Amino acid sequence: MQRPQPTQKSSYPHLVPLSTRWSDNDAYGHLNNVIYYSLFDTAVNRHLLDAGVLDIASSPIIGFVVETRCTYFSSLAYPDAIEVGLKVVKLGTSSVTYEVAIFRASDDRAAAVGSFTHVYVDRATNRPTPIPPQVRRVLTALAVSPEA
Repeated sequence: MQRPQPTQKSSYPHLVPLSTRWSDNDAYGHLNNVIYYSLFDTAVNRHLLDAGVLDIASSPIIGFVVETRCTYFSSLAYPDAIEVGLKVVKLGTSSVTYEVAIFRASDDRAAAVGSFTHVYVDRATNRPTPIPPQVRRVLTALAVSPEA
């Protein structure tokens, strides 16, 4: 099996600028692996909040993370400024899978690339439900392939 290669910023229709924090560094002097997953979650939710389709406290339909993965290519550390690239690679009835990449702001090659899947659920019942139309429009704008 061939190892995946880092992607380029131009592969992503949306970039979310984020900051690293002192507490993100681990004993080895770079961002700990769990921080990358937190950055994925932050970037996706930041985009949904900025688009006006997510109210963390009261949206009746919310996305639950059901699967994540990450491949690392180079180290990042505080105080790196970063950008997180977002694109939708699969859009189903009640789920969406994003490809997410983390870039040092000054670099065009990804330091890490992963996937992040949300299943939309009714907040009251935690049962899967179709993605609301306004959310689907925002997600469709991030889609990069016809099957997404």
